[in-house]
Amino acid sequence: MEIIKKLFFLLIHIDKYLDLIIRACGLWTYLILFLILFCETGLVITPFLPGDSLLFAVGAFSAKGLFKIEWVYLLLILAAFLGDTVNYWIGYVIGPKIFSQEKSRFFKKEHLERAHKFYEKYGGKTIILARFIPIIRTFAPFVAGVGKMNYFKFLSYNFLGGLIWVTIFIFSGYFFGNMPMIKNNFSVVILVIIFLSILPAIIEIVRNRRKT
Repeated sequence: MEIIKKLFFLLIHIDKYLDLIIRACGLWTYLILFLILFCETGLVITPFLPGDSLLFAVGAFSAKGLFKIEWVYLLLILAAFLGDTVNYWIGYVIGPKIFSQEKSRFFKKEHLERAHKFYEKYGGKTIILARFIPIIRTFAPFVAGVGKMNYFKFLSYNFLGGLIWVTIFIFSGYFFGNMPMIKNNFSVVILVIIFLSILPAIIEIVRNRRKT
């Protein structure tokens, strides 16, 4: 619970902490951003890492000249693409064993089941749509690997989904993140982004409960 509180605090104050990271690490910040996004999309044990809010903040900081927008844009598209690709192969290789376990020390099985239901409903488009839903975003490529989805079909959805996701959030931050109203209420904006990101999952949970 303490970790969740600290992560939540970090997310809503990402503008302050990202600024500190840039000042302390310089060019190494690019590698740090790459690793965060890669792990958030590529490892089923780290679905709690920032995604949407981080991209928006990176766009806003790029507009200030603290990042070269071309570099960070291409780098994070690559991170999103490689993350999902690695996640697919992890699911392909070890996924069936994990699905057969009722409990795991590293993640909740219900997250897998939720992603599986989402995948069954939307098919291959899940890889694109899931980019915009935290938790589902991390588990969707894993489930695609478990289900032995055609790899070349997966790659096309993976690339398109990552491209759209990174483009929307980075350039939203780039063009709007430094508007006075948004800049002065950056933490509130981040909260709104987080809320809108998890809203589809909340709606789905409510619908399922009404059915039961």
